[in-house]
Amino acid sequence: MRLSRRKPSSLTRRWSERQRVVLLVLVGTNIAAFVAQFFLEAYQLGIVRDFLGLSDRGIHDAYAWQFITAMFLHAGPWHLAGDMLVLYLLGRDVESILGQRHFLYLYLAGVVGGEMGHLFLMPTDSVLLASSGGVAAVLVAYATILPDLELTSILFSIFPLRLKAKHVVYAVVIVGIVLLIMSRTGVVIHSAFLGGCAAGWLYAHLLGFGRPSFLQRVVRQRRVEAERLDRMSAEQFIIEKIDPLLDKISSNGIDSLTRGERHMLARAREKFTRQS
Repeated sequence: MRLSRRKPSSLTRRWSERQRVVLLVLVGTNIAAFVAQFFLEAYQLGIVRDFLGLSDRGIHDAYAWQFITAMFLHAGPWHLAGDMLVLYLLGRDVESILGQRHFLYLYLAGVVGGEMGHLFLMPTDSVLLASSGGVAAVLVAYATILPDLELTSILFSIFPLRLKAKHVVYAVVIVGIVLLIMSRTGVVIHSAFLGGCAAGWLYAHLLGFGRPSFLQRVVRQRRVEAERLDRMSAEQFIIEKIDPLLDKISSNGIDSLTRGERHMLARAREKFTRQS
């Protein structure tokens, strides 16, 4: 039985228990980076904001390292604790399902997506500490793979409230949008949420999890229709597809054809050329 309701792709791995090497390395790296951030800020106040966090000014000044350093920056110990708690508790299952390589790619895609979202959505005077983008990607991937699993029983077992993973993600997205509107200056962390969520959703779908998106359904319908047309006989193709176009040309002229209808005529020419 598959929880994702979709056929597995060639990239999807079978679930099995694996060592959580990547997860532990990411947690350790974030903690070590926060310790370094603390001492750097104590040594020179404002160095994180001016040189390490991702900012529009830094990009214009060619501080390319900001894309890397911002990945592991946190706004404080509570921000670090919250991110690491979610990353560890949910990342255990996600890494076991996806494998170490895809789990690492998922996290990095979330961080990069969060950084891109910040640059596109926030004003130039804001500075991003982007660590939450990777955590958001893991959270959304978890909810895409196991949408009906209750997260509150995993994260906060002391609370009586029971929320499914997909509902937690909806709440995170809503909070991210609200904060994006209300807090748009200074040092921020929330502007990485939406980009990280989008990257996590996209990566999980590329691996074959979750319900098909609108675009995927459109592409699938077009593929099915193309296969159906290829199986048609020449006579059936003419009756169903070509005769209505010829009637339209006779009534309104060839300029009345849409791009799709012109493509259908070209397809008919190719079909008849192959069969001749």
